[in-house]
Amino acid sequence: MTASAGSFPDDLIKLQEQLHRAYAEHRAFLATLPWSVEPMKGWARGERYSHRGDVPDSPGWSEEEKEAAARLQRELRDLAIAVGDHPHWATVPAETRVFARMDLKKRTRPADEPDGEPSEAEAA
Repeated sequence: MTASAGSFPDDLIKLQEQLHRAYAEHRAFLATLPWSVEPMKGWARGERYSHRGDVPDSPGWSEEEKEAAARLQRELRDLAIAVGDHPHWATVPAETRVFARMDLKKRTRPADEPDGEPSEAEAA
């Protein structure tokens, strides 16, 4: 018997909710860090990438920040794999699987999160 695209097991819903939270935590953490992982000199508007205005020097990330970023990235990867490899997807017809996956994401997305997927940079 095939599951309907709109019914999801509780453990899959919880995994997807955890994935949304992990993305939000990752984005928030990265927003607190200097713009460059390694120390790098900034530049004045007009020298490079003038659309950004003046860019200050970056002190780079501390070892603790690098470790925290790596931990968050591992968590994101592990959760994405757990959601994508969940046995439920084998019960959804191939022709509706993408729509079912989008429906799961939409149903579990926190109300304060913008509609849409994180950019590749955020997901990487």
